[in-house]
Amino acid sequence: MDNLRKEFGSLVAVNDVSLEVKSGEFVSLLGPSGCGKSTTLNMIAGLLRPTSGRIYVGDTDITDLSPIERNVGLVFQNYAVFSHMTVRDNLAFGLKVRKMPADEIRSEVLKTAETLELTDILGVKAGKLRLDEMQRTALGRSMITRPAFFLLDEPLSNLDAGLRSTMRVELKRIQRELEQTILYVTHDQVEAMSMADRIAVMDHGVLQQYGSRDALYSHPANRFVATFIGSPTMNFTDCTLVEKDNKAYLDASDFRIDATQFADTIKKEAVGSELIMGIRPENVSLSQAKSASSTECEVFITEPIGPKTIVTVSIGRSLIRSIAPGRFKAEIGDKLHMNFDMQKLHVFDKKTEKAIF
Repeated sequence: MDNLRKEFGSLVAVNDVSLEVKSGEFVSLLGPSGCGKSTTLNMIAGLLRPTSGRIYVGDTDITDLSPIERNVGLVFQNYAVFSHMTVRDNLAFGLKVRKMPADEIRSEVLKTAETLELTDILGVKAGKLRLDEMQRTALGRSMITRPAFFLLDEPLSNLDAGLRSTMRVELKRIQRELEQTILYVTHDQVEAMSMADRIAVMDHGVLQQYGSRDALYSHPANRFVATFIGSPTMNFTDCTLVEKDNKAYLDASDFRIDATQFADTIKKEAVGSELIMGIRPENVSLSQAKSASSTECEVFITEPIGPKTIVTVSIGRSLIRSIAPGRFKAEIGDKLHMNFDMQKLHVFDKKTEKAIF
């Protein structure tokens, strides 16, 4: 996609997005509802015409081609299978339209059914299938026509948590087995993080960051990406850089931390004096023992969730979340001591919300 743009009247739904997906790559378009990800997908599929910009497959410009000429596989949230047809007939439909010989259709249907584990239900009408079987049938109906690439728009949204987890594994297996190129739209960061080779995060039609899951998680480009990626979300605290006695501190009013090692970078990159410090809960440690760098805090609430416990502590008006081992015991009101892993600290410019580091 080269400067792809879509306007609906005065609304800019997709704002000059440029993005490259490599052959055989699984890329996710991730963002909240209304961010422009499905509009982008529909332009690639040929269902919407771009206001400006171009779309290429390799060196071929497909922007002005009809949907059928683009040779794309589409799977949507509502699956779009023919409920009155059997699984076999659903899989064969695209090949019959292309007037492929019957024996070749039979062979391709059996191969596709085996890949998607549909062999035992080929004679069942699609209207009687479970949701996960219906999803695999929809995927197979697109897959069997051997498209140049797949476009998947929120395909797991209708499944319950258990089936979503199963289908995430299945989709990744199928994609790897077939070496298929996939562009996958989702609002669920768990889906994107667990399946995609690279993730494109969008908000208000703008591409915020594009990279590997590790890059987005460890080096978010701005506060939006840092908020959207990760669960529980990153802790954010307004602060300013204060220098005293040859040291520099990030002063959050209720507490401050020594940031001397980052002072030069902050002064060089920050637009103004107002900053936001960010730290992920797993990089906040809590202890009964006081240390030279620790800050006293009070337990606000604990959330035991199996192998870990999310502990929210208060320091004045500031609330900070920490991830502790599941065996961690603390009562509301207990006094503890908090430390940040300074190598995992993030600082954002408050005015632009762009990451300084």
